[in-house]
Amino acid sequence: MRTHQVFPLPLLLVIASVASENASTSRGCGLDLLPQYVSLCDLDAIWGIVVEAVAGAGALITLLLMLILLVRLPFIKDKEKRRPVCLHFLFLLGTLGLFGLTFAFIIRMDETICSIRRFLWGVLFALCFSCLLSQAWRVRRLVSQGTSPAGWQLVSLALCLMLVQVIIATEWLVLTVLRDTKSACAYEPMDFVMALIYDMVLLVITLTQSLFTLCGKFRRWKVNGAFILITTFLSLLIWVVWMTMYLFGNSIFKQGDAWSDPTLAITLAASGWVFVIFHAIPEIHCTLLPPLQENPPNYFDTSQPRMRETAFEEDMHLPRAYMENKAFSMDEHNAALRSASGFSNGSLGKRSSDSLGKKPCNLGSRPSAPFRSNVYQPTEMAVVLNGGTIPTAPPSHTGRHHW
Repeated sequence: MRTHQVFPLPLLLVIASVASENASTSRGCGLDLLPQYVSLCDLDAIWGIVVEAVAGAGALITLLLMLILLVRLPFIKDKEKRRPVCLHFLFLLGTLGLFGLTFAFIIRMDETICSIRRFLWGVLFALCFSCLLSQAWRVRRLVSQGTSPAGWQLVSLALCLMLVQVIIATEWLVLTVLRDTKSACAYEPMDFVMALIYDMVLLVITLTQSLFTLCGKFRRWKVNGAFILITTFLSLLIWVVWMTMYLFGNSIFKQGDAWSDPTLAITLAASGWVFVIFHAIPEIHCTLLPPLQENPPNYFDTSQPRMRETAFEEDMHLPRAYMENKAFSMDEHNAALRSASGFSNGSLGKRSSDSLGKKPCNLGSRPSAPFRSNVYQPTEMAVVLNGGTIPTAPPSHTGRHHW
């Protein structure tokens, strides 16, 4: 009896420990999940799950666009559309990085996560804005001159512009973390915003440059410029909203730092979707479209010379009587050529020399005009059978337009 009474005690202890562990974990998360990643599945903080789903869908769409562009690349024949393909890949890579960086603002902070946040935020946005600026430069050249810069020039410009922000972010981390031996998470919101001034300058320059893409004589490229203008304008609105909320919203609503991470995560996801919807998809769609004909043939233009489209005249069978008459006419034609040649080489030259007393003219070397084959030439037999009169051409004679 004592054995049966002691046996349930360990089972009760295990159940009590599991119940206490479930009470300490967040609702919706598993027991083996580290506390750092609780925000990814915590049902009490629903913003993390929503932003995670939005960012994950954006990353999948971006990967799909990159795959489509890679598969259809051999079928792009227009050189003006092939030149910015590498720039499209670079822009999609930066957009994919924005969606991936969103997860760094959902999970809890530590030294590594804070360093990634501070470095990649400005660099990824600088990459996207640099690609947009290169695209605006390309479209402006296309609208005004009809030709765009080479592909390596577009990519080089984007990478050089991004390299400036890489230097700025690296110096900020080195000066605050290594030299001052501070924690990577110990930074003020104003310091974070001040490190992004170069990104704001790129955004304003891109917006200004995109305005000039709407002025030019080549109208087919103005649609691309309009999408760049919409993308930069919406990005500017997003930046104004998130900086206002990040700097002043927490103090106004007395939330402390509770809204800082949600604000930055929502900004990344929203900016990524703006880049995908208003720039990546239209640009890839325009790139994959077949080239338009610059000067399509006008079949109603009578000023152009008429070209024979069929071999109807060559394949037309003529009547038997006309073919026989034509055989005789060929003999007459050859005889006429021989007599005309002899006459010009003989008496005509002598008469001209005797009568005029000048140097005889060699008229035999002058080519005689060939006979037209479309003229009906009756033979002697046709004249006799017709009663001595010259017969007319048969009704089936069409007359071939050849000499």
